[in-house]
Amino acid sequence: MPRILHEYVGRWGWIGHTLRKPSTNITRQALRWNPQGKRKRGRPRNTWRRDLEADTRKMGYTWSQIEKMAQDRGLWRAVVGGPYPDRSDGH
Repeated sequence: MPRILHEYVGRWGWIGHTLRKPSTNITRQALRWNPQGKRKRGRPRNTWRRDLEADTRKMGYTWSQIEKMAQDRGLWRAVVGGPYPDRSDGH
């Protein structure tokens, strides 16, 4: 199981936290939000969402696999790592 690169640990820790929330939660809904309308000319900015999708592809996962893994905190901690990956007391 590929681990997330060290520089992305904070971002992915927050993603796991957000994905464990109910689907009615506004922050969880924001992860899937796709704004409509026209954009400015030129190259599109690299958004946070595009970064997440690129990271997911690099790790060889799909978004639905990420959502399932986030529900299991132990598994999520093993994948994401972080400063205390073996800690199970929540602190």
